[in-house]
Amino acid sequence: MVNYSAALDTTFSALADPTRRAILAQLAEFPEASVSDLARPFAMSLPAISKHVRVLEGAGLLSRRKQGRVHHCRLVGAPLESANRWIDRYRRFWGQKLDALEHYLSESEVQEGKTASSPQRKSRRPSRSRGSTRRRRR
Repeated sequence: MVNYSAALDTTFSALADPTRRAILAQLAEFPEASVSDLARPFAMSLPAISKHVRVLEGAGLLSRRKQGRVHHCRLVGAPLESANRWIDRYRRFWGQKLDALEHYLSESEVQEGKTASSPQRKSRRPSRSRGSTRRRRR
């Protein structure tokens, strides 16, 4: 059964871009910033940054308010919390699987140690030189 969540898909889609992740990192450091402030560290145009801001706003990752001609942005944490819960569920799942694998491998090493410490049986098959089993063609 697939547990489909459009909001979660939108969140991960927005987080897939490194520029948008950097914008969110800026907003995590500074609670509120104008779009111009957010654009300052990037070598791209203000309209390009505005498009990234719209994607983040559409995903619910930031809120924007307009004061005169300036747009101020704030980080919204709820979608990140939802994504973190989804990731954490799979982190626990894979953690359990890796713990079980580690346990299995350590048990296998113990078993190999027991067989390695017991005397080895010698092979009963006589060794043959390669030349003695070949027939020459005439």
